[in-house]
Amino acid sequence: MSRILIIEDEAAIRRVLTKILSEENDSYQVEDAEDGISGLEKIKNNDYDLVLCDIKMPKMDGVEVLEEVKKIKPEIPMVMISGHGDMETAIHTMRLGAFDYISKPPDLNRLLNTVRNALDRKKLVVENKILKKKVSKNYEMIGDSEAISHIKIMIDKVAETEARVLITGPNGTGKELVAHQLHEKSGRSNFPLIEVNCAAIPSELIESELFGHVKGAFTSAVKDRAGKFEAADKGTIFLDEIGDMSLSAQAKVLRALQESMITRVGAEKDIKVDVRVVAATNKDLKIEIAEGRFREDLYHRLAVILIKVPSLNDRREDIPALITHFVEKIASEQGNAVKLFSPQAIQLLQEYDWTGNIRELRNVVERLIILGGSEISETDVKMFASK
Repeated sequence: MSRILIIEDEAAIRRVLTKILSEENDSYQVEDAEDGISGLEKIKNNDYDLVLCDIKMPKMDGVEVLEEVKKIKPEIPMVMISGHGDMETAIHTMRLGAFDYISKPPDLNRLLNTVRNALDRKKLVVENKILKKKVSKNYEMIGDSEAISHIKIMIDKVAETEARVLITGPNGTGKELVAHQLHEKSGRSNFPLIEVNCAAIPSELIESELFGHVKGAFTSAVKDRAGKFEAADKGTIFLDEIGDMSLSAQAKVLRALQESMITRVGAEKDIKVDVRVVAATNKDLKIEIAEGRFREDLYHRLAVILIKVPSLNDRREDIPALITHFVEKIASEQGNAVKLFSPQAIQLLQEYDWTGNIRELRNVVERLIILGGSEISETDVKMFASK
């Protein structure tokens, strides 16, 4: 059922709108309120999928209702009902966040189309929220060790700023989780997070990948192509393994950071971009700088905030929680029952030397689930997880 609230001080118009909507679709549950104050009270205490609200009303007008709803329940689409003399105000409400407006007396087709479109928008908003929660769970940081708690506090402090972040730590420790958390908790979360693995792209193609190219810039450039920086406009670009980037590409990234401008390969025209840069590396960039493989000026541009992700060996107390997380995730993915690990099995896994960090632990957990008994025992660990 789609719950629709009509806020209108004229009883006749309330009746007409209720009749039209109820007869149009039996899945519409229509309620009404005779003024802005009672309508706002209903919105506070109930969940509506759509509100139709008159502009000119006693006690509290529609503009005031709209402003309050946008503060408390911004996801509800508001369609404003305007009299002939209210058109300028109706247009003003669109700037304040109203979905649309309809004129009195309402045109039947216009009204029904507007209602359907508004409900579709609400459904999309809800689906996007559910999807974002699923994505967030995929990038959840598991553990309560001192090291991980410190990183979570850092993320909460830094995410809402525009500060650039350099994430360091060994391979397999979850540096990409930090990048996703920074993006999802930032004001840019409604725009893309674009990931670039600098180590996986050949050095001769990295500039085209990052900045795009124009047709004919090189042999295989058969058409114009936008790069990752343009794709990340208004969002975040995550430059993973930035220590493997070529010096020429580093120079262009530095310019993008300094001037918020990029140039496609083979082009002369500059393109303005609004991108937050988060970078990560498993290398010691101070050594790379000393040996001439990384630009010092780029390092200082990137490392406004430094977040060091610890190895799994430095946060062994998180291993039981990580095992539980992976067991549940693997069972969900494979449609199997959740297997329990005995305390002795967990203890033994905590004593291992995890050179591959969290990535290695997940692989071992999956192997034990497939090959071990109904409860993973110490014997299973010694047999199937031995180094």
